Amino acid sequence: MALRRGFKAAARRLAADVRDELDIRAFDPLDPYALARLYGVEVFTLDESWLPRDAVEHFTGTAAESFSGALIQIGTGSVIVENHAHRDTRRRSTVAHEMAHVLLEHEFGVLVTSGTSCRAASTEVEQEAAELSGELLLPCDAARTAAFRGWTDISIARHFRISEPMARWRMNVTGARRIARRTRDRWVRRPCHPVGA
Repeated sequence: MALRRGFKAAARRLAADVRDELDIRAFDPLDPYALARLYGVEVFTLDESWLPRDAVEHFTGTAAESFSGALIQIGTGSVIVENHAHRDTRRRSTVAHEMAHVLLEHEFGVLVTSGTSCRAASTEVEQEAAELSGELLLPCDAARTAAFRGWTDISIARHFRISEPMARWRMNVTGARRIARRTRDRWVRRPCHPVGA
């Protein structure tokens, strides 16, 4: 299922507005925890949540891969519970993804993220959250800048504090390297005329 027409452009504008609110530029790494604080969403780890100890052990042990985080509605607000057993890059991505649901005002009761998607959400809602969280973590303009600089996925991941798969996905989905390559090819093929010729 494809994103609805115009959504990517709307996500770019929304992500840029959010970055302005956080006072960070497109090429700066985004702190998803600062974003959650800005919108009044508390983030808890599993070990500081209200879950029973055996549940925490389950989600950080045998089921560690199946639970990344959850967005839980409480009254008129919401909280995020994240799996503290995961790597920092995955945790940052999880919080950004859950905050994308908040920013897009998706309706939910509990959204549970397992790896790349939320179990209780529709495909369309998930694709929107994935697109916006990707744009928040590695904006299209920043991806293009990185491509023109010749950065590898590893360099991009380190700079933006995201995983290599996230960096690779964003570079591919934005077409950043393809755009940089075409631009370079045009400049190479352009004839050089001496001054005054």
